[in-house]
Parts: sequence; C-alpha cells; structure tokens
Amino acid sequence: MEFLHRHIEALIFCAPSPLSSEEIGKCLSEMFEAEVPIDHIDQAIQELTEKYNSEDFSFALENLGGGYQFLTKPAYQTSIGILLKQQSQKRLSTAQLETLSIIAYKQPVTKGDIEQIRGVNSDYSVQKLLEKELVEVKGKSDGIGRPLLFGTSDKFMEYFGINSIQDLPQPKDFSQPENQIGEERE
Repeated sequence: MEFLHRHIEALIFCAPSPLSSEEIGKCLSEMFEAEVPIDHIDQAIQELTEKYNSEDFSFALENLGGGYQFLTKPAYQTSIGILLKQQSQKRLSTAQLETLSIIAYKQPVTKGDIEQIRGVNSDYSVQKLLEKELVEVKGKSDGIGRPLLFGTSDKFMEYFGINSIQDLPQPKDFSQPENQIGEERE
C-alpha cells in the first residue's frame, strides 16, 4: 500500500491546483492499466493526511477547492508572509479586492452592477481578475444588451483557502465599532 501512497503524494505535490480523488484515480488507473478502487485512494489520502499532521512536517495535506493540496502549516505563516511580500507583483490592488468582493458576494453579477456599487469604472479591475483567473464569465444576463455575468472561479476558492462560497465570512461576522461623538461619559 505504501507504493500507492507515494504515487498519490507525487500527483498532489506536482498538481498546480487541488486534485480530487477522482482525478487521482484516473491518473493511477491509466498508469497501472487497471482500475484503482476509489476507496483505496481515499484510505491512502486519509493516512497521508494523518502522516503530514505530525510535527515532523512544515506542511500538511488539506482538502480545499474540491480536492487535495499540500499547504504550509500556520506556524510558518511569518516566513511565508515574507516570501509573499517579496512577490508582491501577484498581490491584488485595493480596487481589485473591492471588485472581487462584490463579485464573490453578489454573483452572478454584471460589470454594470459592479460599477454601480463601486461608483467608478471597473474595466481594468475585472480584466486583471480575469487574467489572474480569480473570476470567470458565468454566462450572459437577460437584460438589455445581454451583458456578461461574472462569478468566482475554482482558483478563487484555492486562493482564499475555502471549499465553497458559503465559507466566506458574512457581514454579521464583522464587528462594527459604535459611532460616537465626543468623549465617553462615566
């Protein structure tokens, strides 16, 4: 069984995005020229998950975005933060984050709807989000001119480490400081 584990590790490690059990099964079946039972794959993934949860590893096998991927453990967040800061060309601008937030919470949404909410032209932000594959065209609206509808992509889920849109924080989750004028009375 250790043989199967190593092949699954290699597939997940090399995949640019999370790999599902079904995708792993297709690869292994083609390689071995025989059907590999999905329950054997799931069992191996469970054992690998337990293995990488030990303190001996700086990364863990996580289930996100509809599949499995190796991710660095939170204890190493500072080191990774420095690396990511140095690779800042991949960061999202404030305008892109605003646009992405609107798309995530209002999807499917047209560019006109985004611009109405933001109050400014969003052509550049939408284009950059499409290039980064964080959003995708979900279809066309039935409205006048049949504008494109935008929604989040699987890469969005991976980027933010969530499995579904329902995992996004809801407005009630954010604390609202009380509005007050002057000093507090005792």
